[in-house]
Amino acid sequence: MIPTTPPPGTVLLAGATGDLGGRILRNLVALGATVRVLTRPGTSTERIAQLRAQGVEVLQAGYDDPAGLRRACADVDCVVSAINGLDSAIFDAQSRLLEAAAAVGVPRFIPSDFSIDYRGIRPRSNRNLQFRRDFAQRLDATEIRATSILNGAFTDMLSGQAPMILFSRRRVLFWSDPDQVLDFTTKDDTAAYTAAAALDERAPRVLQIAGDQVTARTLAATMSELTGTQFRLLYAGSVGSLTAMSRAVKALMPASDKPFPPWQGMQYFASMFSGDATLNYISNDRYGSRTWTTARDVLDQHQQQISSAPVA
Repeated sequence: MIPTTPPPGTVLLAGATGDLGGRILRNLVALGATVRVLTRPGTSTERIAQLRAQGVEVLQAGYDDPAGLRRACADVDCVVSAINGLDSAIFDAQSRLLEAAAAVGVPRFIPSDFSIDYRGIRPRSNRNLQFRRDFAQRLDATEIRATSILNGAFTDMLSGQAPMILFSRRRVLFWSDPDQVLDFTTKDDTAAYTAAAALDERAPRVLQIAGDQVTARTLAATMSELTGTQFRLLYAGSVGSLTAMSRAVKALMPASDKPFPPWQGMQYFASMFSGDATLNYISNDRYGSRTWTTARDVLDQHQQQISSAPVA
């Protein structure tokens, strides 16, 4: 029997100044955990004061400072990484943090996965997920017990960052199959679940969650109901053509250090619509029954914001 309220413990959180990391921090504090926040040297005094105001200890250490990282990891029950970026962050920085945790005997580590299931996709087909796959291999080579949180895509993206729903054209894009199941979880729900998992000594290697599982067809029906105007499906090509397009766009675009250039979004949709990254073993109720935010909830809120926005 999994406890619905895990006992408090000491957690080191890296990446707390980021969007998802800040949400994880608030949930850890709410659960009564003792929290240390790892920040880089140079973090503003104002930001450090904001963190300390939440009742947490703030330690500064660069990822090129092994001794500082070991001090930060000393006597903690779990390291939670919510850092984001390219291979220099997901692989290099996390590897140094992992080495420090292993050196001082930290028993558990939650990596910055928070994604669709990268284990089943074709190798090298998705840049950002490949970083996570590469780090997972390094993590599994240690004696630390790891727990990856796989939550699908962030539901929040449906209202903006992921251009699957063409609001002005009243269309919903799909590739290959409009009935392919797609997994989505909001950042808030992911953060709350991650905080509970960080305090769960028996958490398994992988935990899969999905705040909602939808298809392009059900999203079109949802938008039709919310707006009173029919949204139609729009075939955008096959998964293969989307993959080819992502390669072409990547080749034509100048090199960028942004985690999510347009071609990366194409790779993500290709991984989702192929079915290779679908979550098959959902553990939503591991920490007790909770109300999950659905895609309809997110889209409804988006429509209300549009309706209440002042006319230019």
